[in-house]
Amino acid sequence: MSGHSKWNNIKRKKEKTDGQKAKIFTKMGREISVAVKEGGSADPASNSKLKDAIAKAKANNVPNDNIERIIKKAAGEGSADNYEALRYEGYGPCGIAVIVETLTDNRNRTAADLRHYFDKCGGNMGQTGCVAFMFNQKGKLIIEAEDLDEDKVMEDALEAGASDFAADEDIFDITTEPEDFSAVRDDLEAKGYTFVTAELQMVPDVLSTIDDPDGQKNMEKLLDMLEDNDDVQDVWHNWDRPDED
Repeated sequence: MSGHSKWNNIKRKKEKTDGQKAKIFTKMGREISVAVKEGGSADPASNSKLKDAIAKAKANNVPNDNIERIIKKAAGEGSADNYEALRYEGYGPCGIAVIVETLTDNRNRTAADLRHYFDKCGGNMGQTGCVAFMFNQKGKLIIEAEDLDEDKVMEDALEAGASDFAADEDIFDITTEPEDFSAVRDDLEAKGYTFVTAELQMVPDVLSTIDDPDGQKNMEKLLDMLEDNDDVQDVWHNWDRPDED
């Protein structure tokens, strides 16, 4: 859920997933449910949004049984959950740009919660579009480098249609254009690769640092509060977070 693909941010996400599996499963379940309803089909072969949601859930270690159960429930007549996708934007401490993607059944509650988080951490929630111009949507596929040959992975990724490839510590970071994301992911999956991250992200044009230690603490606090909220699906930002040991 980070704003860029530095491995310390991916690790932070992974550690959070391990520590709060139930919350992550709930968020992924909500995303799959919405994809079934919006795509009009419980078959990922004919519902690309559902296919993307399933891939994202698998990258977050949601078991296949859970995924199948969520799809069946969402496709059933008795499923009354109605969520709408809303994006909120604002500035965190020290002017860090933040985009929050939500799925909510109560927009008033969600907006009030997020405004409270921003205010409490020394930021402010703005109007739609106030920071989005600083980001570009990209497909991101992160693969653990262990036991893999960098040249082979790069060749496979570029042949599949990826727009960029980078080796960063112990991961391979593959970037695609949004319209190519699903095809690249499917091609690499068919070759046997598994992903730490497989999703469309809002990637910042420029990263910003926070020199003030209190500002850093408040930014961490804001990210934690946002990610702990059940209505929040993803948080994107342009903070160049310091390396964590």
